[in-house]
Amino acid sequence: MTRSVLIALLLFAYGPFLTAEPSDVYDFDTRAEEQRFHDLISELRCPKCQNQNIADSNAPISKDMREEAYQMMSSGASNDEIVGALVDRFGEFVRYKPQVESRTLLLWATPVIAVVIGLLVVAGIVIRSRRDNQGDSGLSAEERERASRILDGDGSDRTS
Repeated sequence: MTRSVLIALLLFAYGPFLTAEPSDVYDFDTRAEEQRFHDLISELRCPKCQNQNIADSNAPISKDMREEAYQMMSSGASNDEIVGALVDRFGEFVRYKPQVESRTLLLWATPVIAVVIGLLVVAGIVIRSRRDNQGDSGLSAEERERASRILDGDGSDRTS
């Protein structure tokens, strides 16, 4: 009875480790190649996870992308060739920084357009405010005279 309880406790304690998926292990000749690989997979987005890079994602598609990047890198491909192949396969979405092209021009121009529109709105408000302040106060001659008497401290705040 004690032996079966001990086995059950061990299985309970080590069970998660037995079912855990092994992490990707890649062999590199130099530390520079390993750093290049990690920099490259950190710059690519997982198509399934939306806002997670393929280095941090556990999705199967990210694992495939990491494996393809490693295979291409091992065969001597440059970073641009690897990114180009992954973009061809999975689409422009995998880049965190899409290239400026005719189809992505609106994406790149939107922040500039928003700032220009904001500046135009602020300039219009300032100009309108200055114009309103420079104009006549809207008081008649009698009202201006009465206001002047009040401000001078005359105390004669009588209306005729």
